Amino acid sequence: MYIVKMIKPNDATVQVWTRLLRLNKIALKRVEGILKKEKLPALSWYDILLELERAGAEGLRPYELEEVTLLPQYGVSRILEKIEKAGYLQRLTCDDDGRGQSVVITDAGLKMRQKMWSVYSAAIEEVVGTNLNEAEAATLSGLLKDLISKQS
Repeated sequence: MYIVKMIKPNDATVQVWTRLLRLNKIALKRVEGILKKEKLPALSWYDILLELERAGAEGLRPYELEEVTLLPQYGVSRILEKIEKAGYLQRLTCDDDGRGQSVVITDAGLKMRQKMWSVYSAAIEEVVGTNLNEAEAATLSGLLKDLISKQS
């Protein structure tokens, strides 16, 4: 029988958790609102287009996109269909697996990703850059990096 020891986090830990979640919600809502106002696709499209751009001509398999974007499998499938319909990606049959597909970004997709970045980067600056000086941002970035690395 496996017994789980219940450990209650201290108040500071709960505050960090709550504030990270709240900031995430605020930041994503702001970015999504700005993209929508500019009549651009959702942030999830940006994430997929960015990863496809990084992958180059070989592209990525849908399950690889799921891993690098942290989107659920059903979400990736649905979004890929919409992005493909818009002409920003193309599906190719994998040479090593006739049933498998690789997804690659199109020239139109590259242009859309760049257009989205100009708006997205401004939103990042508005949410973070204008509220933290460079030293504060570096300190927070280091703390978050350490916290992430300890989760592996």
